[in-house]
Amino acid sequence: MSNIYESAANSLGLFSSPCLTKVELRVACKGISDRDALSKPDPCVVIKMQSHGQWLEVDRTEVIRSCINPTFSKVFTLDYYFEEVQRLRYELYDISSNHNGMKEADFLGAMECTLGQIVSQRKLSKALRQGNTVGKSCITVNAEELSGNDDYVELTFSARKLDDKDFFSKSDPFLEIFRVNDDSTQQLVHRTETVMNNLNPVWKTFKVSLNSLCSGDHTRTLTCKVWDWDSNGKHDFIGEFEAKFKEMRGAMDGRQVQWECINPKYQVKKKNYKNSGIVICNQCKIIKMHSFLDYIMGGCQIQFTVAIDFTASNGDPKNSCSLHYIHPYQPNEYLKALVAVGEICQDYDSDKMFPAFGFGARIPSGDNPSGSVSHDFAVNFNEDNPECAGIQGVVEAYQNCLPKIQLYGPTNIAPIIQKVANSASEEMHTKEAMQYFILLILTDGVITDMADTREAIVHASQLPMSIIIVGVGSADFSDMQMLDGDDGILRSPKGEPVLRDIVQFVPFRNFKHATPAALAKSVLAEVPNQVVDYYNSKGIKPKCPSELESSRTFGH
Repeated sequence: MSNIYESAANSLGLFSSPCLTKVELRVACKGISDRDALSKPDPCVVIKMQSHGQWLEVDRTEVIRSCINPTFSKVFTLDYYFEEVQRLRYELYDISSNHNGMKEADFLGAMECTLGQIVSQRKLSKALRQGNTVGKSCITVNAEELSGNDDYVELTFSARKLDDKDFFSKSDPFLEIFRVNDDSTQQLVHRTETVMNNLNPVWKTFKVSLNSLCSGDHTRTLTCKVWDWDSNGKHDFIGEFEAKFKEMRGAMDGRQVQWECINPKYQVKKKNYKNSGIVICNQCKIIKMHSFLDYIMGGCQIQFTVAIDFTASNGDPKNSCSLHYIHPYQPNEYLKALVAVGEICQDYDSDKMFPAFGFGARIPSGDNPSGSVSHDFAVNFNEDNPECAGIQGVVEAYQNCLPKIQLYGPTNIAPIIQKVANSASEEMHTKEAMQYFILLILTDGVITDMADTREAIVHASQLPMSIIIVGVGSADFSDMQMLDGDDGILRSPKGEPVLRDIVQFVPFRNFKHATPAALAKSVLAEVPNQVVDYYNSKGIKPKCPSELESSRTFGH
């Protein structure tokens, strides 16, 4: 490894890249004070995360009407990083029916902690504070690790002949499903909507991960409770039953599975008591969720391509002020960004050979010493084989090409997007999950072929391809944000929308003083979902190990 390459890698901490883990958080409150003698609070919890000294809302729970000890069914899913202090804030609000949403909600207190504290204790309870005052109410957060993309299940429940709990109308039933944990505690998994004035309700189909439902254990006990909803929050208990997902699976082939809904008090008091109704599972459908690692372990390779901006606005590489200036030990921004992203991607490419292209430079040739401008030339000057051996090979090709070219312009990136899209198009026709293309574009300025670039990105969104654009230097990149679909749907000049959000744009200056590997973490964060979204949209499943071995044996 060359000094400059090692320096770039070390400066970004790439020899100890972070591992992403997802954590599910569930929230409950206890002892919320009544608003007044006639009504109870309608609580809602907002979760916020600290970013650059500001609290930004992550998500919020549902509102539970007339309740002082709510257990919320909403699940928060957060990315957990061991190497970061992730500060969280839980804010409790009372959203009265007469209020205009959160704008006029009453703030009842907040609790602050770190995600690390919750994870290390698995269950964290803290009193709510209002300013410097500690209240009597508390908030409890339960944490569970969510390992990978879990399978989901769609369930549809109905009931018949439920007990009538109302004098002037029929019951308003809703169903709650609780998972029984190893320590015998119960965790709310799902709460259906309320079906008004109906003793034979059919609740809406809902989707829940198998991890949430039963921790992946099909024989785990589930406690199911049916209630008659009441506007004052004092819901009347109709009955309950125990079930297992193994039993619910019986409804997978158009059949029905049913349980007697039992009220234990009636069972003791009433001699001829049979049940308080029948609850039926009408439909059970398992949805296989293939993860990014499913595809990678099934043999999918990440084809990583680099495109570097060699326009004149970068400055003369011989001048120390140039963005392309090569310092013996201090890598420039191009090298830092290249190594940051490349070091991650190279782990998913077995041959470690990476095409590297340049754009915006004059390339001298034998019959034209002054050169002609090219927007997709091979950095190693081998047009038949633009691949470089490893990220180190890309670095060396970049350094070697600088003295041989004339930085020029304009800044056109559509040609390089189209070049990689041609390769991705060939892969698309195989209808197999074997190659996914990532194009890293490093540029110092706003592109000059915006219309053509938009057209190229819309076309590429149909292909197994993602585009990462890193803005180098101090230029105004505000016009580049439109290429990143986060602020709205990108469209071609003809109005055709992108099928998938495949572009991630970041200015390098945002990461100049950031933690190690923060740039790579930021620009690559969306790639796993982009890979999964593409193959799911095409109905392409990952190869299983046996299929992969077979294809290698027969040389496919």
